[in-house]
Amino acid sequence: MIDVPNFPPLLTGHAVAPPADAFSHACRRAASGVAGAGDIFWGQSHADLDVAIVLEPEVGVAQAREMLFVAMVALGDCIGALGPPEVGIFYRWPGMILANGAEVGQARLAMADSDDGEAPPQWLVVGVTLAIRPARDAPDPGVDIERTTLWDEGCGDLGRNALLESYSRHLKTWVHKWETEGVRSVREAWLARAEGHGETVTIAYDGATKTGTFLGIDEAGGLILKAGETTLILDLSKALAADDPPRER
Repeated sequence: MIDVPNFPPLLTGHAVAPPADAFSHACRRAASGVAGAGDIFWGQSHADLDVAIVLEPEVGVAQAREMLFVAMVALGDCIGALGPPEVGIFYRWPGMILANGAEVGQARLAMADSDDGEAPPQWLVVGVTLAIRPARDAPDPGVDIERTTLWDEGCGDLGRNALLESYSRHLKTWVHKWETEGVRSVREAWLARAEGHGETVTIAYDGATKTGTFLGIDEAGGLILKAGETTLILDLSKALAADDPPRER
């Protein structure tokens, strides 16, 4: 019997059986017209948080991409509320989630193709994954210093359903704030936990690396770098392109 989480009103949960992942499954369902706004897909594994929600934004494509940062801020608040205070959650542009400096999860975003950048996308899917505990064949803690899990960081009591329920509540709160107040508060909350903000960083981007002082993110979610006398803006859509899943036509 599946241990089903309780989602807030207006969100309808759909379990996704392995080996399918929630994000790709949600994209296929949304593209085929089966899923709509408020459908939330979640993976059944207890070792990972794997969740994706379908939205139907009423804004243009560029503004709709802001939902990536909304999801990351919601996940950060979720872990902050449930986990011990010594777990530091940070974000690496565009969608990486860090726990105490190591990769622990990722946010992804996809939307319906559109020839009109000003028109709202027919559908949008934003998903997050989070490693709750190590896989059975994972190396011993500390061997792979680039990656971690919540269990490795002292969150052994956190389970999948508690994370799903908390994240969905925080996501609803932040979506409402984004809809009513705009992106400013979302951007401020994201930058407060952004890795390297105000420092010199090196970013993998468009098949190369870019180095400069990380000044912030622009209205379209692009990363602003100051390299000498030159200001670079790294386009969010290009950075997300590699994560764009196949879609049903």
